[in-house]
Amino acid sequence: MITIIDYQMGNLRRVQKACENVGIAAKISSDPHEIAASEKLILPGVGGFGAAIAELRRRDLVEPIRDFVASGRPLLGICLGLQLLFETGYEGGTHRGIGLLEGDVVRFDWRTLGIDATLKIPHMGWNQVRKTAEAAILSEIDDQAYFYFVHSYYVRPADPSIVALTCQYGIDFCAMIRKDNLYATQFHPEKSQAEGMKLLAGFAALPTHSAAI
Repeated sequence: MITIIDYQMGNLRRVQKACENVGIAAKISSDPHEIAASEKLILPGVGGFGAAIAELRRRDLVEPIRDFVASGRPLLGICLGLQLLFETGYEGGTHRGIGLLEGDVVRFDWRTLGIDATLKIPHMGWNQVRKTAEAAILSEIDDQAYFYFVHSYYVRPADPSIVALTCQYGIDFCAMIRKDNLYATQFHPEKSQAEGMKLLAGFAALPTHSAAI
């Protein structure tokens, strides 16, 4: 059973339905005890970093998430759920994240980066990804596959070896990380049709306790 963490940030039912479409049993819960007892977790998210981490703390969910990952069981972050795993986010101020991964979350800033300012923010729609490392949940996904993105901020991992997929939008940015039993995507698998379903199926197929990449 996969548990989808409910902290009122994102379309939880759409994630649940996507899991069900590939035969994965998934429940939605905000109960810290249920989350701690789960076999696998999905941390989804749509919205602002500051509001999201505040809501996770208000619901006493940060420590159960940290303890879950430390136990070796698989967790998949999606979009904002990826960003929250890092140390610091700068959306609407400076906010401390869950801190499972070293690095930060910054806005696409074409002026600072010297990039063509006609590129729209947020980055929205279908875009190709490029594999930069092996990951168990990507075994059925081809290099240069298309996934669906909606975001104005992107993660900057301190350790480049955890980046499994990159995407090009003005710059090459991290589209997915994997570190031991921790996986997270900037794109939305639940909105990415066949390729997204393959990724969710790959996550569901992981052993309950996994240290493999």
